[in-house]
Amino acid sequence: MRLRLAGGFTLIEVLVAVFVLAVGVIGAAGAHMTALRTRHQSSLMSDAVQLASALAEHMRANVAQMRAADAANPYLQLRYDARREGAPPRAAALCYAGANCSSAQLADFELHELKQALHAHFPGGRVAVCRDAQVWDAGRRALTWNCGGASNAPIVIKLGWRGKNHDGSDALDGALQFAPSVAIVLSGDTP
Repeated sequence: MRLRLAGGFTLIEVLVAVFVLAVGVIGAAGAHMTALRTRHQSSLMSDAVQLASALAEHMRANVAQMRAADAANPYLQLRYDARREGAPPRAAALCYAGANCSSAQLADFELHELKQALHAHFPGGRVAVCRDAQVWDAGRRALTWNCGGASNAPIVIKLGWRGKNHDGSDALDGALQFAPSVAIVLSGDTP
């Protein structure tokens, strides 16, 4: 009598194949999540650069306020933390195109619009405008929120937001404060 060998796969072969497939699917899902997180951070970075650049252009255009002493310049008084302060109150004057606003009202409106955008689009967003000659902390290898304040230092716009860790908690640096993500230094030709 002749024995016939049955064709097909054994249970162990099937389990090994399912395991290999599962590892591949989990790896692909992890890579996809990392790509989504990176894309989101890149989008925030791009939006932050545009927001800070727009504020810099508004500041350059508002010559009357930029020529004022630092203590009277509303732009240099900007320190806003959306997480602590919440939504900004309504602007005193709505200075849209065609509105007859003073330079101080226009500055107030532009700062209000910036705060609104920061509050609405950046998780725990924060912004500061100040004079600072040392924007980069070489020891921590990061931008800093601290401002030197010397009258001859350039004006700097610092903007940041709270990133997220893998578990969804806020990402903090060693000082338990997140560092700015964007710093734009206004050139010396600012009035």
